[in-house]
Amino acid sequence: MAEAAEESTYVWSHKARITLFLSAMRHFRDTLRENGTAVHYRQLDHPRNHGSLSLELKRSIDILKPQRLVLTQPGEWRVQKALTTIAEAANLPLEVCNDGHFFETLEGFSQYAGEGKALRMASFYRKMRRATGILMTGDKPEGGKWSYDTENRGTFSKTGPGKIPQPKSFSPDGTTREVMKLVEKRFSGHPGRLTHFDWPVNPGQASKALADFTQKRLPQFGTYQDAMWTKCSYLYHSRLSSAMNLKLLNPREAVTSAERAYRNGSAPLNSVEGFVRQVLGWREYVRGVYWHFMPEYEALNALNANAPLPPFYWTGDTEMNCLRETIRQTLDTGYAHHIQRLMVTGLFALLLGVDPREVHRWYLAIYVDAVEWAELPNTLGMSQFADGGIMASKPYVASGKYIGKMSNYCRRCRYDPSQALSDDACPFTTLYWDFLIRHGPALRENPRMGLQLRNLDPFSKEKCRAIAAKTSTLRKNIQ
Repeated sequence: MAEAAEESTYVWSHKARITLFLSAMRHFRDTLRENGTAVHYRQLDHPRNHGSLSLELKRSIDILKPQRLVLTQPGEWRVQKALTTIAEAANLPLEVCNDGHFFETLEGFSQYAGEGKALRMASFYRKMRRATGILMTGDKPEGGKWSYDTENRGTFSKTGPGKIPQPKSFSPDGTTREVMKLVEKRFSGHPGRLTHFDWPVNPGQASKALADFTQKRLPQFGTYQDAMWTKCSYLYHSRLSSAMNLKLLNPREAVTSAERAYRNGSAPLNSVEGFVRQVLGWREYVRGVYWHFMPEYEALNALNANAPLPPFYWTGDTEMNCLRETIRQTLDTGYAHHIQRLMVTGLFALLLGVDPREVHRWYLAIYVDAVEWAELPNTLGMSQFADGGIMASKPYVASGKYIGKMSNYCRRCRYDPSQALSDDACPFTTLYWDFLIRHGPALRENPRMGLQLRNLDPFSKEKCRAIAAKTSTLRKNIQ
């Protein structure tokens, strides 16, 4: 095992992300050694650390003289390519093993993808439910419906969510504190803060975090999973994605715990199915898409977006309250839930026309749970529609009114989400109409965009020109 500086610098990684990865590695190393396993480990601050996984592998080959190499399927195409290159140069056979922390194998997904149907998560999710028997009654879905998504869009009243049980937190132990000191010294210029670092860093803590979620927040998770609220970073969300992506928590354990809560009556079906859909459906689906289409997938840019990422994505210094709240929360904790990512930071970048590769690098750098197999399809496909519809059947675009409906962000903002051209017009709303005007001709054939595009019909040429002029001013001011 090797701590490679390259893994923290090829994107400008959040300090909490670096800390979590390294701390989890060191705890795993220590557990292996306690169980009698010999571990050859190179720490980041070792004076002869080569700085990359591939060079550290080469060094280990020179020292250990192995007959073959065995590798669990990695989380990035880049890493697999680099390690494969070293194995070939050393003339050693390389066996890439299936990753048991997923329900579906890559071969199984490729077989599904080769059936000639559109790659839609909904059909894949049904396949996975049937294959595993999870939330099934015989060959029928529990409750008679495959998805309760329409029951997962609740919003809070004007008084807000009230008191929500906070997720179980974990104070940094000695190992984690050592890593934190190293990160603050070695990566002092990187974004983010470690003041609030409390993530699970070993399997025992991850299991406790799962039990805490299942008992205290899962019952309300389904109803409010799309809601947002000022100063409420986690609401009813599980905060388990980093533990699953770092192999501290097996997704089977997570899904089993949620299903058990439904079976014993402690959580409603819309909450449990919503959580199962994220883990058994979406998580497995995006991994399959990643490995099926890489490496070409990373370069896709169906909307020909080429604007630079606004600098405030690294600071949170913007007058748009929804972006300020979400980005500052992310810099503090390394976390934002899926609607904050999709319909706040992702939506603004999509409407602005930011180069999807820049958006991808930001998401990969800034979140503690970011591993490329999960992050890249979610960003390029779901968020930015850069894959032209491989993952999502339409661009997820909305005006500022959506954010006003799902949160209280707009109440404390100087901008009015109902306005597109006034002095206090919400940039989201202005950019939303500009997006539809610019991309309308190409999207006319998309049946799911019909309603939104018909809303442009009453627009005069003068109004379209005014929106274009307002958008041009916005672009200049943002940069």
